[in-house]
Amino acid sequence: MLLILLTFCGPVSDVPAQPSTDRTAASSHPVILRFVSWKPDHQRVWDEAIAGFTKTHPHISVVRELAPHSSTAYHDLLTQKLKNRDTTVDVFFMDVIWVPEFAAAGWARPLDGRFSPTMREEFLPATVAVGRYGEHVYGVPSRIDAGLLYYRQDLLTKYSFTAPATWEELIHQAERIVAGEQSGNPTLRGYSAPFKQYEGLVCHMLEFIAGHGGSLLTPDGTTSTLATPEALAAVQFVRDRVIGRLASRAALTYQEPESLSVFLQGHAVFHRNWPYAWELATNQTRSTIAGKVGVASLPGFAAGEHAATLGGWLYGISAYSQHPDEAWALIEFLSSQATQKKFAQEAGIAPSRQALFSDPDLLATMPQLSNHFAVLQSATARPRSPVYPAISHLLQRYFSRVLAIDGIDLAQEAAITDAHIDRLLALTRTAP
Repeated sequence: MLLILLTFCGPVSDVPAQPSTDRTAASSHPVILRFVSWKPDHQRVWDEAIAGFTKTHPHISVVRELAPHSSTAYHDLLTQKLKNRDTTVDVFFMDVIWVPEFAAAGWARPLDGRFSPTMREEFLPATVAVGRYGEHVYGVPSRIDAGLLYYRQDLLTKYSFTAPATWEELIHQAERIVAGEQSGNPTLRGYSAPFKQYEGLVCHMLEFIAGHGGSLLTPDGTTSTLATPEALAAVQFVRDRVIGRLASRAALTYQEPESLSVFLQGHAVFHRNWPYAWELATNQTRSTIAGKVGVASLPGFAAGEHAATLGGWLYGISAYSQHPDEAWALIEFLSSQATQKKFAQEAGIAPSRQALFSDPDLLATMPQLSNHFAVLQSATARPRSPVYPAISHLLQRYFSRVLAIDGIDLAQEAAITDAHIDRLLALTRTAP
């Protein structure tokens, strides 16, 4: 597995300087701080942010270890380091679903004494809540995500459509547009989204299931519910109406980058992605459809009943870090209002700080943020469990099999997967 090491030590003038109040500020002892993250879509913005930190903390050198873009592969790499009590890991990103696992395993350092209640009030409540497990807080919100529908505004306007409120409307619009554009764009499809077997598939399928009134687990988190009529109907819809019809069967091989690329190249009318995709879709140098894109809430199976999966990332400190004070200084800087504003304006990343959703400068750059606020606030969370990675593996396998294999017995596969997940959940109830 490829691991890239990059070191950033020099200042960059266009990063907002921020006064430091941490205990490391007066120290002159050189420290190398290691930050495990993924390869960003906007390398320059991250380079400048890290350089801005080293400008205000000249005794700290930040080494970024760039892991795979896939959250599943990134999780595997990071957890292997933490299982080995690797002291070279200081700061890392945590997906919002990893907190119970990292906390229960003792890998993440509790941040209660640093991330004070007053500081927490500055962030969206949902982003703070996902960083908690038991009585402690283990993560500081970096960004918040929720699934959104991107669409070809020019094509919808051409055919006198507005953004669809239901999946039936979306299918009707897509079929009309694809048929009408066939002669000029024979590769155009109605929909592009990630359906490959990885965590993104769980996120996407949860939106269909929750939008149909179903869920992955019972409200108390004790029982898997894939075999309920609501969940089965939603998966059946994706099998029969989406894969191979609305979307190409090639979508079964797409993760986010591949599905986004199809949309940016002008080969899809509709596309499901997170907020960051807006900047890429409207970027003249990276998108062939810049200036022709709209964004809206994902459709539902009935008007007003849409669902979006809650995503996002947190900053955490390794329990084995030998530099927790310096690690906290980096997290304070990266999660500050000024740095989050920079990430939002220049990389399209949805901020986790409440004040930025009404910031006039930011809204001038990202006017869609004001409309996204309600979606982000009401997004549907995935199951929170110390064994979520194992649950996710079972969900990924189930969704991938039933979408890809023609003639497979959907109800039987759902019941088998429910039984496997229930056994995992029972282990967490009986563990000492």
